[in-house]
Amino acid sequence: MAANERDDSAPSGARGTARPALTDPHLGTHGLVLDGARTVLPTGVVESGRIAVEGTRIAAHAPENADVIDVTGHWLLPGFVDIHNHGGGGASFSSGTAEQILAGVRTHRAHGTTTLVASTVTDEMDVLARQAGLLSELAEQGEIAGVHFEGPFISPCRKGAHSEALLRDPDPAEVRKLLDAARGQARMVTLATELPGGVESVRLLAEHGVIAAVGHTDATYEQTVEAIDAGATVATHLFNAMPPIGHRAPGPIAALLEDERVTVELINDGTHLHPAALQLAFHHAGHGRVAFITDAMDAAGSGDGRYLLGPLEVEVTDGVARLVEGGSIAGSTLTLDRALRRAVTVDRLPVEHAVAALSANPARLLGRYDRIGSLEPGKDADLLVFDADFTLKGVMRQGVWVVVPELG
Repeated sequence: MAANERDDSAPSGARGTARPALTDPHLGTHGLVLDGARTVLPTGVVESGRIAVEGTRIAAHAPENADVIDVTGHWLLPGFVDIHNHGGGGASFSSGTAEQILAGVRTHRAHGTTTLVASTVTDEMDVLARQAGLLSELAEQGEIAGVHFEGPFISPCRKGAHSEALLRDPDPAEVRKLLDAARGQARMVTLATELPGGVESVRLLAEHGVIAAVGHTDATYEQTVEAIDAGATVATHLFNAMPPIGHRAPGPIAALLEDERVTVELINDGTHLHPAALQLAFHHAGHGRVAFITDAMDAAGSGDGRYLLGPLEVEVTDGVARLVEGGSIAGSTLTLDRALRRAVTVDRLPVEHAVAALSANPARLLGRYDRIGSLEPGKDADLLVFDADFTLKGVMRQGVWVVVPELG
Protein backbone atom coordinates (compact mmCIF):
# COMPACT_ATOMS: atom_id res chain seq x y z
CA MET A 1 0.00 0.00 0.00
CA ALA A 2 1.27 3.47 -0.87
CA ALA A 3 1.84 5.90 1.96
CA ASN A 4 -0.97 8.15 0.75
CA GLU A 5 -3.73 5.57 0.48
CA ARG A 6 -6.39 5.28 3.12
CA ASP A 7 -6.10 2.06 5.11
CA ASP A 8 -9.59 0.93 6.12
CA SER A 9 -8.03 -2.02 7.95
CA ALA A 10 -5.95 0.30 10.14
CA PRO A 11 -6.39 -0.12 13.90
CA SER A 12 -9.13 1.95 15.44
CA GLY A 13 -6.57 4.11 17.21
CA ALA A 14 -5.29 5.24 13.83
CA ARG A 15 -8.76 6.54 12.99
CA GLY A 16 -9.43 8.17 16.33
CA THR A 17 -10.17 11.76 17.14
CA ALA A 18 -7.71 14.07 15.43
CA ARG A 19 -5.84 16.54 17.58
CA PRO A 20 -6.11 20.19 16.50
CA ALA A 21 -2.55 20.94 17.52
CA LEU A 22 0.61 19.36 18.86
CA THR A 23 2.66 20.59 21.78
CA ASP A 24 5.37 17.92 22.12
CA PRO A 25 7.87 17.50 19.25
CA HIS A 26 8.16 13.79 20.09
CA LEU A 27 4.41 13.16 20.26
CA GLY A 28 3.40 10.45 17.84
CA THR A 29 6.86 9.92 16.42
CA HIS A 30 6.55 6.17 17.03
CA GLY A 31 3.10 6.07 15.49
CA LEU A 32 1.62 9.07 13.71
CA VAL A 33 -0.77 9.60 10.83
CA LEU A 34 -1.13 12.93 9.04
CA ASP A 35 -4.51 12.79 7.33
CA GLY A 36 -6.46 14.85 4.81
CA ALA A 37 -3.88 17.21 3.29
CA ARG A 38 -3.14 17.81 -0.35
CA THR A 39 -0.05 15.62 -0.57
CA VAL A 40 2.75 15.92 -3.12
CA LEU A 41 3.97 12.46 -4.12
CA PRO A 42 6.33 11.40 -6.93
CA THR A 43 3.23 10.53 -8.98
CA GLY A 44 1.62 13.95 -8.48
CA VAL A 45 -0.72 15.69 -6.05
CA VAL A 46 -3.19 13.59 -4.03
CA GLU A 47 -6.11 15.71 -2.92
CA SER A 48 -6.78 13.99 0.40
CA GLY A 49 -3.63 12.13 1.31
CA ARG A 50 -2.53 10.16 4.33
CA ILE A 51 1.09 9.80 5.44
CA ALA A 52 1.99 7.37 8.23
CA VAL A 53 5.16 7.75 10.30
CA GLU A 54 6.73 5.09 12.49
CA GLY A 55 9.97 5.89 14.28
CA THR A 56 12.23 7.81 11.90
CA ARG A 57 10.67 6.54 8.68
CA ILE A 58 7.57 6.88 6.56
CA ALA A 59 5.48 3.73 6.98
CA ALA A 60 3.38 1.86 4.44
CA HIS A 61 0.60 1.29 6.99
CA ALA A 62 -0.68 3.17 10.01
CA PRO A 63 1.08 1.87 13.15
CA GLU A 64 -0.94 0.34 16.00
CA ASN A 65 -2.53 3.02 18.19
CA ALA A 66 -1.14 5.80 16.03
CA ASP A 67 -1.97 9.40 16.82
CA VAL A 68 -3.99 10.96 13.99
CA ILE A 69 -3.49 14.61 13.05
CA ASP A 70 -6.11 16.15 10.80
CA VAL A 71 -4.29 18.36 8.28
CA THR A 72 -7.24 19.00 5.99
CA GLY A 73 -6.84 22.29 4.15
CA HIS A 74 -3.04 22.06 4.26
CA TRP A 75 -0.26 20.75 2.04
CA LEU A 76 2.13 17.90 2.89
CA LEU A 77 5.49 18.09 1.12
CA PRO A 78 8.82 16.28 1.42
CA GLY A 79 11.57 18.07 3.32
CA PHE A 80 13.70 20.44 1.28
CA VAL A 81 17.28 19.70 0.20
CA ASP A 82 19.64 22.69 -0.15
CA ILE A 83 22.90 21.89 -1.94
CA HIS A 84 24.32 25.45 -1.81
CA ASN A 85 24.14 27.32 1.49
CA HIS A 86 26.78 29.46 3.23
CA GLY A 87 25.06 30.10 6.55
CA GLY A 88 22.14 31.54 8.45
CA GLY A 89 20.94 32.75 11.81
CA GLY A 90 24.01 34.98 12.05
CA ALA A 91 26.39 32.03 11.58
CA SER A 92 28.84 31.42 8.73
CA PHE A 93 29.63 27.90 7.56
CA SER A 94 32.96 29.23 6.26
CA SER A 95 34.29 30.50 9.58
CA GLY A 96 31.95 29.50 12.39
CA THR A 97 32.57 27.14 15.27
CA ALA A 98 30.70 23.84 15.41
CA GLU A 99 28.13 25.39 17.76
CA GLN A 100 27.63 28.37 15.47
CA ILE A 101 27.33 26.19 12.38
CA LEU A 102 24.70 24.05 14.08
CA ALA A 103 22.75 27.19 14.97
CA GLY A 104 22.80 28.14 11.29
CA VAL A 105 21.71 24.66 10.25
CA ARG A 106 18.81 24.78 12.73
CA THR A 107 17.75 28.15 11.36
CA HIS A 108 17.32 26.62 7.92
CA ARG A 109 15.65 23.49 9.32
CA ALA A 110 13.03 25.73 10.88
CA HIS A 111 12.33 26.98 7.34
CA GLY A 112 11.92 23.51 5.85
CA THR A 113 15.47 22.50 4.85
CA THR A 114 15.82 19.05 6.36
CA THR A 115 18.98 18.24 4.36
CA LEU A 116 21.72 20.84 3.88
CA VAL A 117 25.12 20.89 2.20
CA ALA A 118 27.37 23.51 3.83
CA SER A 119 29.17 25.79 1.38
CA THR A 120 32.43 27.65 1.92
CA VAL A 121 33.65 30.81 0.19
CA THR A 122 37.09 31.69 -1.14
CA ASP A 123 39.81 31.93 1.50
CA GLU A 124 43.39 30.84 2.09
CA MET A 125 43.85 27.14 1.38
CA ASP A 126 44.83 26.30 4.94
CA VAL A 127 41.76 28.12 6.28
CA LEU A 128 39.52 26.19 3.91
CA ALA A 129 41.18 22.93 4.85
CA ARG A 130 40.68 23.57 8.59
CA GLN A 131 37.03 24.46 8.08
CA ALA A 132 36.52 21.43 5.88
CA GLY A 133 37.75 19.26 8.73
CA LEU A 134 35.21 20.80 11.10
CA LEU A 135 32.37 20.52 8.61
CA SER A 136 33.27 16.91 7.86
CA GLU A 137 32.78 16.06 11.55
CA LEU A 138 29.27 17.51 11.43
CA ALA A 139 28.61 15.55 8.25
CA GLU A 140 29.78 12.34 9.91
CA GLN A 141 27.34 13.10 12.75
CA GLY A 142 24.50 13.49 10.26
CA GLU A 143 23.93 17.19 10.95
CA ILE A 144 24.81 18.26 7.40
CA ALA A 145 24.98 16.34 4.12
CA GLY A 146 28.54 17.29 3.22
CA VAL A 147 30.72 20.16 2.05
CA HIS A 148 30.57 22.35 -1.04
CA PHE A 149 33.65 24.39 -1.95
CA GLU A 150 32.69 27.53 -3.87
CA GLY A 151 36.07 28.99 -4.66
CA PRO A 152 38.95 29.65 -4.68
CA PHE A 153 39.13 28.07 -8.17
CA ILE A 154 37.01 30.69 -9.92
CA SER A 155 37.46 33.46 -12.47
CA PRO A 156 38.54 36.93 -11.35
CA CYS A 157 36.32 38.23 -14.17
CA ARG A 158 33.24 36.73 -12.50
CA LYS A 159 34.30 36.68 -8.88
CA GLY A 160 31.09 38.11 -7.40
CA ALA A 161 31.44 38.27 -3.62
CA HIS A 162 34.80 36.48 -3.48
CA SER A 163 38.14 38.05 -2.63
CA GLU A 164 40.10 38.45 -5.86
CA ALA A 165 43.41 38.39 -3.99
CA LEU A 166 42.70 34.83 -2.83
CA LEU A 167 41.62 33.33 -6.14
CA ARG A 168 43.76 30.70 -7.85
CA ASP A 169 43.70 28.42 -10.86
CA PRO A 170 42.16 24.97 -10.31
CA ASP A 171 45.37 22.97 -10.04
CA PRO A 172 44.24 19.33 -9.58
CA ALA A 173 46.78 18.90 -6.77
CA GLU A 174 45.24 21.84 -4.89
CA VAL A 175 41.75 20.53 -5.50
CA ARG A 176 42.84 17.16 -4.12
CA LYS A 177 44.07 18.87 -0.92
CA LEU A 178 40.56 20.13 -0.21
CA LEU A 179 39.03 16.74 -0.92
CA ASP A 180 41.49 15.13 1.48
CA ALA A 181 40.73 17.75 4.13
CA ALA A 182 37.01 16.93 3.85
CA ARG A 183 37.69 13.23 4.60
CA GLY A 184 35.20 11.86 2.12
CA GLN A 185 32.52 14.46 2.90
CA ALA A 186 33.15 16.76 -0.08
CA ARG A 187 30.02 16.78 -2.20
CA MET A 188 30.67 19.55 -4.73
CA VAL A 189 33.33 21.94 -5.97
CA THR A 190 32.52 25.01 -8.06
CA LEU A 191 35.17 25.86 -10.66
CA ALA A 192 35.78 28.17 -13.56
CA THR A 193 36.62 25.28 -15.82
CA GLU A 194 38.18 27.46 -18.53
CA LEU A 195 41.10 28.31 -16.26
CA PRO A 196 44.37 26.32 -16.45
CA GLY A 197 43.80 22.93 -14.83
CA GLY A 198 40.02 23.32 -14.94
CA VAL A 199 39.11 20.38 -17.16
CA GLU A 200 41.69 18.15 -15.47
CA SER A 201 40.17 19.08 -12.10
CA VAL A 202 36.71 18.19 -13.36
CA ARG A 203 37.99 14.75 -14.29
CA LEU A 204 39.61 14.37 -10.86
CA LEU A 205 36.36 15.26 -9.11
CA ALA A 206 34.35 12.88 -11.26
CA GLU A 207 36.79 10.06 -10.49
CA HIS A 208 36.30 10.68 -6.75
CA GLY A 209 32.51 10.86 -6.96
CA VAL A 210 32.42 14.60 -6.19
CA ILE A 211 30.15 16.91 -8.18
CA ALA A 212 32.01 19.30 -10.46
CA ALA A 213 29.98 22.50 -10.83
CA VAL A 214 30.56 25.16 -13.49
CA GLY A 215 30.27 28.59 -11.94
CA HIS A 216 31.85 32.01 -11.41
CA THR A 217 33.08 31.42 -14.92
CA ASP A 218 33.95 33.42 -18.02
CA ALA A 219 33.92 30.33 -20.23
CA THR A 220 32.79 30.22 -23.83
CA TYR A 221 30.09 27.87 -25.05
CA GLU A 222 32.74 25.51 -26.43
CA GLN A 223 34.78 25.52 -23.23
CA THR A 224 31.66 24.73 -21.20
CA VAL A 225 30.77 21.82 -23.48
CA GLU A 226 34.29 20.48 -22.95
CA ALA A 227 33.85 20.69 -19.17
CA ILE A 228 30.51 18.88 -19.30
CA ASP A 229 32.00 16.15 -21.46
CA ALA A 230 34.78 15.82 -18.86
CA GLY A 231 32.20 15.23 -16.10
CA ALA A 232 30.74 18.55 -14.88
CA THR A 233 27.10 18.01 -13.89
CA VAL A 234 25.93 21.20 -12.12
CA ALA A 235 25.56 24.86 -13.06
CA THR A 236 26.27 26.97 -9.98
CA HIS A 237 23.46 29.57 -9.64
CA LEU A 238 22.73 29.65 -13.37
CA PHE A 239 22.76 33.13 -14.97
CA ASN A 240 24.62 34.67 -12.01
CA ALA A 241 28.42 35.15 -12.18
CA MET A 242 28.71 34.09 -15.81
CA PRO A 243 28.46 35.77 -19.23
CA PRO A 244 24.93 36.41 -20.52
CA ILE A 245 23.60 34.63 -23.58
CA GLY A 246 24.68 36.24 -26.85
CA HIS A 247 23.38 35.38 -30.29
CA ARG A 248 26.90 34.93 -31.68
CA ALA A 249 28.60 33.97 -28.43
CA PRO A 250 26.02 31.87 -26.51
CA GLY A 251 28.44 31.34 -23.62
CA PRO A 252 28.03 28.88 -20.74
CA ILE A 253 24.30 29.40 -20.12
CA ALA A 254 23.24 27.85 -23.42
CA ALA A 255 25.59 24.89 -22.99
CA LEU A 256 24.42 24.22 -19.44
CA LEU A 257 20.72 24.48 -20.29
CA GLU A 258 20.82 22.24 -23.31
CA ASP A 259 22.71 19.28 -21.87
CA GLU A 260 20.57 16.66 -20.13
CA ARG A 261 23.48 15.65 -17.92
CA VAL A 262 23.46 19.02 -16.10
CA THR A 263 21.36 20.14 -13.14
CA VAL A 264 20.97 23.92 -12.97
CA GLU A 265 20.82 25.78 -9.66
CA LEU A 266 18.46 28.75 -9.39
CA ILE A 267 18.20 31.35 -6.60
CA ASN A 268 14.49 32.20 -6.58
CA ASP A 269 14.47 35.22 -4.28
CA GLY A 270 13.24 37.89 -6.68
CA THR A 271 16.66 39.60 -6.63
CA HIS A 272 19.02 37.22 -8.40
CA LEU A 273 16.68 36.33 -11.26
CA HIS A 274 13.98 37.98 -13.32
CA PRO A 275 10.90 35.72 -13.48
CA ALA A 276 11.42 35.37 -17.23
CA ALA A 277 14.90 33.94 -16.64
CA LEU A 278 13.45 31.36 -14.26
CA GLN A 279 10.80 30.40 -16.81
CA LEU A 280 13.51 30.13 -19.48
CA ALA A 281 15.45 27.68 -17.31
CA PHE A 282 12.40 25.54 -16.59
CA HIS A 283 11.39 25.55 -20.24
CA HIS A 284 14.78 24.44 -21.57
CA ALA A 285 16.05 22.26 -18.73
CA GLY A 286 12.66 20.89 -17.69
CA HIS A 287 11.47 20.54 -14.11
CA GLY A 288 13.61 17.43 -13.65
CA ARG A 289 16.91 19.32 -14.00
CA VAL A 290 16.34 22.37 -11.80
CA ALA A 291 17.47 22.65 -8.17
CA PHE A 292 16.35 25.63 -6.14
CA ILE A 293 19.09 26.77 -3.75
CA THR A 294 19.41 29.56 -1.22
CA ASP A 295 23.08 30.55 -1.63
CA ALA A 296 22.30 31.96 1.81
CA MET A 297 24.80 33.82 3.95
CA ASP A 298 24.82 34.62 7.66
CA ALA A 299 21.90 37.05 7.52
CA ALA A 300 19.35 34.45 6.40
CA GLY A 301 16.79 34.22 9.17
CA SER A 302 18.60 36.97 11.06
CA GLY A 303 17.92 40.45 9.68
CA ASP A 304 19.49 43.52 8.13
CA GLY A 305 22.91 44.78 9.21
CA ARG A 306 26.65 44.29 8.62
CA TYR A 307 28.06 40.79 8.14
CA LEU A 308 31.20 39.07 6.87
CA LEU A 309 31.22 36.70 3.90
CA GLY A 310 34.64 35.12 4.13
CA PRO A 311 37.00 38.09 4.51
CA LEU A 312 34.61 40.56 2.81
CA GLU A 313 32.17 42.91 4.55
CA VAL A 314 28.53 42.74 3.51
CA GLU A 315 25.67 45.17 4.08
CA VAL A 316 22.16 43.68 4.19
CA THR A 317 19.37 46.16 3.49
CA ASP A 318 15.74 45.13 3.09
CA GLY A 319 16.90 41.53 2.93
CA VAL A 320 19.31 42.07 0.02
CA ALA A 321 23.01 41.35 0.71
CA ARG A 322 25.64 43.39 -1.12
CA LEU A 323 29.36 43.90 -0.66
CA VAL A 324 30.18 47.12 1.17
CA GLU A 325 32.97 47.70 -1.32
CA GLY A 326 31.73 47.55 -4.90
CA GLY A 327 28.08 46.71 -4.23
CA SER A 328 28.09 43.22 -5.77
CA ILE A 329 25.28 40.91 -4.66
CA ALA A 330 26.74 38.77 -1.88
CA GLY A 331 24.76 35.59 -1.65
CA SER A 332 21.21 35.84 -0.37
CA THR A 333 19.09 35.90 2.76
CA LEU A 334 16.71 33.38 1.22
CA THR A 335 15.16 30.39 2.95
CA LEU A 336 13.63 27.58 0.92
CA ASP A 337 10.11 28.01 2.26
CA ARG A 338 10.15 31.47 0.70
CA ALA A 339 11.54 30.02 -2.53
CA LEU A 340 8.61 27.63 -2.69
CA ARG A 341 6.03 30.30 -1.95
CA ARG A 342 7.43 32.57 -4.65
CA ALA A 343 7.61 29.72 -7.15
CA VAL A 344 3.93 28.85 -6.84
CA THR A 345 2.37 32.26 -6.10
CA VAL A 346 4.53 34.59 -8.23
CA ASP A 347 6.12 32.37 -10.87
CA ARG A 348 2.96 30.23 -11.14
CA LEU A 349 4.87 26.97 -11.34
CA PRO A 350 2.89 23.78 -10.74
CA VAL A 351 3.38 22.82 -7.11
CA GLU A 352 4.79 19.41 -7.99
CA HIS A 353 7.41 21.00 -10.27
CA ALA A 354 8.50 23.46 -7.59
CA VAL A 355 8.69 20.65 -5.03
CA ALA A 356 10.83 18.55 -7.37
CA ALA A 357 13.29 21.45 -7.61
CA LEU A 358 13.39 21.71 -3.83
CA SER A 359 13.50 18.03 -2.88
CA ALA A 360 13.73 15.20 -5.40
CA ASN A 361 16.16 16.75 -7.88
CA PRO A 362 18.84 17.80 -5.35
CA ALA A 363 18.36 14.51 -3.47
CA ARG A 364 19.09 12.58 -6.67
CA LEU A 365 22.09 14.78 -7.36
CA LEU A 366 23.52 13.89 -3.94
CA GLY A 367 22.84 10.19 -4.54
CA ARG A 368 20.43 10.08 -1.58
CA TYR A 369 17.07 9.75 -3.26
CA ASP A 370 16.70 6.28 -1.73
CA ARG A 371 16.39 7.98 1.68
CA ILE A 372 15.16 11.54 1.12
CA GLY A 373 13.48 13.76 -1.45
CA SER A 374 9.96 12.30 -1.58
CA LEU A 375 7.17 11.00 0.62
CA GLU A 376 7.45 7.24 0.13
CA PRO A 377 7.39 4.29 2.53
CA GLY A 378 10.81 3.40 3.89
CA LYS A 379 12.28 6.87 3.41
CA ASP A 380 13.24 9.22 6.22
CA ALA A 381 10.23 10.95 7.74
CA ASP A 382 11.30 14.38 6.51
CA LEU A 383 8.08 16.23 5.80
CA LEU A 384 6.60 19.71 5.79
CA VAL A 385 3.16 21.10 6.53
CA PHE A 386 2.13 24.24 4.64
CA ASP A 387 -1.17 26.06 4.82
CA ALA A 388 -3.31 26.81 1.77
CA ASP A 389 -1.39 30.07 1.20
CA PHE A 390 1.96 28.24 1.25
CA THR A 391 3.04 29.52 4.64
CA LEU A 392 5.13 26.95 6.49
CA LYS A 393 3.38 25.53 9.56
CA GLY A 394 5.30 22.41 10.51
CA VAL A 395 8.66 20.70 9.93
CA MET A 396 9.47 17.09 10.74
CA ARG A 397 12.98 15.68 10.35
CA GLN A 398 13.59 11.95 10.75
CA GLY A 399 10.34 11.53 12.63
CA VAL A 400 10.79 14.38 15.12
CA TRP A 401 9.03 17.73 14.86
CA VAL A 402 11.51 20.58 14.37
CA VAL A 403 8.61 22.99 14.11
CA VAL A 404 5.47 21.69 15.81
CA PRO A 405 2.45 22.50 13.64
CA GLU A 406 -0.29 24.65 15.12
CA LEU A 407 -3.21 23.74 12.92
CA GLY A 408 -6.05 25.49 14.74
